[in-house]
Amino acid sequence: MKTINILLVAVIVAVVASAGFLYSMPSASSGEDSSFAQCLTDKGAIMYGTDWCSYCKKQKAMFGESFRDIDYRNCDTVGEECSQAGIRGYPTWVIGGKNYPGVRSFEELGSLTGCEL
Repeated sequence: MKTINILLVAVIVAVVASAGFLYSMPSASSGEDSSFAQCLTDKGAIMYGTDWCSYCKKQKAMFGESFRDIDYRNCDTVGEECSQAGIRGYPTWVIGGKNYPGVRSFEELGSLTGCEL
């Protein structure tokens, strides 16, 4: 019984911690985030990905509705462009002619482009 109580407390702590993390993420639906996404595009940042990539879905979800302002290239439909850009994994951000593979935080994208959150 004591083991079950400890396990239950551990699960509750994990759920609360996860909820706190999600709550602390930038609000993807605010106008501020939309202007951040637009700034990334204005600075020439391009995100390459695919529809089936779970990491791409995670990166897109970080932006929420403002993802519509991101210059996104779907490598399922523009495969030759992705090959020419040297895309070897998804997602990959191309910023200033350099490839940055993997999910990137808003802070890192801002640092790479000069865009402010």
